[in-house]
Amino acid sequence: MLEIANAVLARLPGPLLALALKHRELLKFTVVGGAAFLVDNTVFYGLKLTVLEPKPVTAKVIAVLVATIVSYVLNREWSFRIRGGRERHHEAALFFLVSGVGLVLSAVPLWISRYVFLLETPGVSLTTQEIADFVSAQVIGTLIAMVFRFWAFRKWVFPDEEAHPGRVRLAPAPELKDEAA
Repeated sequence: MLEIANAVLARLPGPLLALALKHRELLKFTVVGGAAFLVDNTVFYGLKLTVLEPKPVTAKVIAVLVATIVSYVLNREWSFRIRGGRERHHEAALFFLVSGVGLVLSAVPLWISRYVFLLETPGVSLTTQEIADFVSAQVIGTLIAMVFRFWAFRKWVFPDEEAHPGRVRLAPAPELKDEAA
């Protein structure tokens, strides 16, 4: 994965490269989030369209749990690789606690869509129900949870920026020359 990241960075123009390197942790967190989003969608729709058809919120909770496990492994080993400062079991417990809050935050918009706004069949068409489910659970819920998780992971789960200084890190942002000089 490091080789791919370095190949992409090598193709970026100077100012964009500096910006990417400055915010590399957020970018890596976003890539991990994208992978977890795909896992979440696959499990959610796999369950919702089969064995848990009458229970979409249950399907969503299970999907988020599976995606959270994937997210922990990828965030621990890549996004926040040089961070830490806690024993592994304490770090994992905090990660899953924060993710539990994220799970609630991601399920609430779907619950509101289904049970407050009553956007479910037979009150609305199947198409309307599916669009409402996707927007509420997979877009709104995911975005709310993502913002919360990034903040909470940095604050409580992986608090020390240089806890693992021996681990490989991308090169620091290059110094930009003042073009006016």
